[in-house]
Amino acid sequence: MRKVEVKKYDPMWKQKFEVERNKLGNLFQTILVNIHHIGSTSIPGLSAKPIIDLLIEVTDIEKVNAFNNQMTELGYEAKGENGIPLRRYFQKGGDERTHHVHIYETGNSEIKRHLTFRDYLLNHPEKAKRYGKLKEQLAQHFPYDIESYIKGKDNFVKELDRKAKKWSQTRA
Repeated sequence: MRKVEVKKYDPMWKQKFEVERNKLGNLFQTILVNIHHIGSTSIPGLSAKPIIDLLIEVTDIEKVNAFNNQMTELGYEAKGENGIPLRRYFQKGGDERTHHVHIYETGNSEIKRHLTFRDYLLNHPEKAKRYGKLKEQLAQHFPYDIESYIKGKDNFVKELDRKAKKWSQTRA
């Protein structure tokens, strides 16, 4: 059983992202548009599960499956859409997960949603701090219950998502 562990921000997360971005950039170069650091590890000062989330934007989502064997060689497990249509998802590290890779085709609304959420937290450190505290509390209450951990932060994440969307519209 995997333990839900939330840790204080680690500046090494940015370096771990850069290392992985270089590997994945080389692999997907023929269809690559961009690679973004998303999720809580991309927000300085935010407590997080120490799993690096990468969002890869590609020109053609249908071509991603052709890279599954090479992703396996890099230590990733291919999960297909994993519940989100038009996405390809990979995870690395098994029960000691280290990385999640979310791949979307250019134009998919999930790209903007993820980047807007990240940028909102980068620009609103007080919200990021509250989010980190909530995650720390949930991890203490539900150390071996990832579903309850996720459910416990769901309303707050949806609220942040709404605020982030509104915030991004005022900046456009």
